[in-house]
Amino acid sequence: MAFDEDRVRGIADRVASSTGLEVVEIEFRGGGKSRMLRVFIDKPGGVTHEDCASFSREFGTILDVEDAVPGGMYVLEVSSPGLDRKLNRAADYERFTGSRVKLMTREPVNGNRHFEGRLESFREGTLTLDLSEARKKRRPEPGTPQKLEIELANVEKANLVPEI
Repeated sequence: MAFDEDRVRGIADRVASSTGLEVVEIEFRGGGKSRMLRVFIDKPGGVTHEDCASFSREFGTILDVEDAVPGGMYVLEVSSPGLDRKLNRAADYERFTGSRVKLMTREPVNGNRHFEGRLESFREGTLTLDLSEARKKRRPEPGTPQKLEIELANVEKANLVPEI
């Protein structure tokens, strides 16, 4: 029986919502005796060590009782997504509007695939990046737009940029 990510995510979402947490991402890696299930959780204001520990205890117990991770031993790791968290879903882009982001597109936009700027808005599957702050560090090419619209479907990878 194979790993059923939807089933495991459903259990994780149930446990998280009962404690005011959000499941950001689930990863299942490895094989044989080196299997690892990694769950990233978050909440407004950030998660504490105790949040991770309680979630891990409750979630791990349910996984074991329901045999949701078949195939023997595995390591369960629960942590926060960090300051440079990944942006995966539309809800992430809505939540972090106003934040600095770094992203890579699948297809080039204006001849480039790598961008860093402030996420100005996210509407109807399109995000608008304000590139003016990042450009202050280096001289922009003449005629380069300060704002750029990118379709979410074209985003290959995106992360928050910590602001200190």
